[in-house]
Amino acid sequence: MRTALQAAVGLLLALLAGRAGASLFAAIELGAPAPPPARVDAGDAASAALMPAKALDAELAAHADPVASYTLRARLDPAQHALRGEGTLVFRNTSRAPQQELFVHLYLNAFKNERTVFLRSGVSGFRGGEILYDFGHIQVTRFAVREMGGEDVWPEGKPTTPGDPEDETDIRVALPRPVAPGDTITIELAWEAHLPSLALRTGHHGSFHMVGQWFPKIARLEPDGTWAHFPFHRLSEFYADFGAYDVTVDVPDGFEVGATGRLVQEERRDGRAVRRFVQEDVHDFAFAAWDHFRETRATTEDGVAIRCLFPAGSEREAALEIDLVRFGLARFGAAFGRYPYGTLTIVHPPEGAEEAGGMEYPTLITTGGSWLWQAAGMRYVEAVTLHELAHQWFYGLVATNEHRHPFLDEGLTTYAEADALRARYGPSSAARLLGLEIGIHTQYRAMAIASGHDGAVAQPAPEFVDGADYAGLAYARPAVLLETLARVYGEDLVRRAVGRYAREHRFRHPGPEALIEAMRREVGEEAAEALRAGIFERAWVDYAVASFHAWPAGGPAPGRAAGEEAAAYRGQALVRRRGPLALPVDVALHGADGSVQRARWPAREGAASIPYTGASPLVAVVIDPEHRVLLDEDLTNNARRQDRGVLAPGVLARASLAAGAALTLLGP
Repeated sequence: MRTALQAAVGLLLALLAGRAGASLFAAIELGAPAPPPARVDAGDAASAALMPAKALDAELAAHADPVASYTLRARLDPAQHALRGEGTLVFRNTSRAPQQELFVHLYLNAFKNERTVFLRSGVSGFRGGEILYDFGHIQVTRFAVREMGGEDVWPEGKPTTPGDPEDETDIRVALPRPVAPGDTITIELAWEAHLPSLALRTGHHGSFHMVGQWFPKIARLEPDGTWAHFPFHRLSEFYADFGAYDVTVDVPDGFEVGATGRLVQEERRDGRAVRRFVQEDVHDFAFAAWDHFRETRATTEDGVAIRCLFPAGSEREAALEIDLVRFGLARFGAAFGRYPYGTLTIVHPPEGAEEAGGMEYPTLITTGGSWLWQAAGMRYVEAVTLHELAHQWFYGLVATNEHRHPFLDEGLTTYAEADALRARYGPSSAARLLGLEIGIHTQYRAMAIASGHDGAVAQPAPEFVDGADYAGLAYARPAVLLETLARVYGEDLVRRAVGRYAREHRFRHPGPEALIEAMRREVGEEAAEALRAGIFERAWVDYAVASFHAWPAGGPAPGRAAGEEAAAYRGQALVRRRGPLALPVDVALHGADGSVQRARWPAREGAASIPYTGASPLVAVVIDPEHRVLLDEDLTNNARRQDRGVLAPGVLARASLAAGAALTLLGP
């Protein structure tokens, strides 16, 4: 899920951070640095590097183990914003323990009144802050287990969330007898719902309806027999078992529907349009309905049918989104495993319904933004489209617990989004403003640094104190940590590590250790431990050039070969690493004659003395000259020169306009 607020705040932070750290690469008059270690470049080279990974697709899991499968029928009354539903849930106990109870999520009840967990939350700085002018709710009218005599087992009275009598989003259902491990039950469902005014991914705006979390949905059962159940929280998303969905959506004739899955049947009668959508191997179902949708379609080379529903006036955005989805399906498929479904539907909400945008569901994404973003030079439409598409892998196919570890879907999705944007748009992957090119990693670095000391990345969604911390720690910081590891150890290696994680855990529910293990196997122990520290331990780093000195050699350089000219000068640079995140960096030693020497500092210790010998005096030192360590917190102390100490922003006046822009904005 990505919002316009995140984009705007991130760009502002990027500009401010860039001004503060403009001096880092101002050593442009000190001579060209040595070529960096070999790594995969963005763009065509990166795309080429993805190709060998496709061979791994032959080993991908073909299907999910179906645990919770739904056959549902929903009738929408858009005038009343009401929905009536019925159907069945086939549930299998895949745990090791008998189940005497079930937990069912009724997340539409988050919008029932001001006393719910969602509406009484004081969390700010993120989406979902709209003032509801129309409350919403869901009421179960039948919940009968066929294998238990057809008895309706729904709790009597007003069932509430365990431990919270004011909330009705997480309901415990006691069973007459336990469901043994391996056994299957069929539950007959019926319910009535009223959609709220549009807020936090669902609801109505005029005749537009975004219908998410609209049916009684069973919680995820863990292998040990415990239920991963939780109330609807402002910063939390979802977690569920895989299954097959067969859903019939009944709307007034004239309403178009975009939904999870493939359309297998459509008929019109009595002023109604009835459409049946089917999709296996997914863990949720959502749909949008509106009587003013325009539509455009395309098909990928692999046969995926792309459909975009959009309002009149957004034809340019729709064409761009179709193009980006084609690009993203190919790129993400090569990196993380082929997209296994036959359809991908894009819903671009109309003006006033922006809260429905920037969200992901299986085979269905919602986007947003208008030509004004593009006219201003900001790639919001591009970023939100690729971000939500990447969620088809990190949330959809790799179904992590978004409540307990939101960084596993949002952080990895942001990493994939940024990688794709850079491959597509190069140095202007975030924006092109006033002739300046801003890279997407510049934007995310600013957000990551701003929140780095506020909490751990790997914390549950409800523990984030506000939306700014959530955006910085769950989205930006893990993405920038992965990009840092990529720049230090190799982009192709880190991409392969994330790809291994995605492929090996397709249709599964991994935790953080699975990602760390994939990093260990593909990149190495050092990178895996840096990832662990960055995720769990609030690890941070600040590299600095503390001082340097040079003096006449007074004799031949140690180890000089016979006939080799004696070194005229010696010197040493004192460099420091503050913070527990230890990553190797290059140190560039600049001689007065324009020569540049490179030393590799493992940075395992907190400080080191880097020796220098050369034909001219040592006049400047730059640590991490290619800015590989994006999480370096203070870039102003990464370089010193003899006549000015820490390099000053004034050197920008001697750079070309393009170089000055890149330095000012810390473009990657």
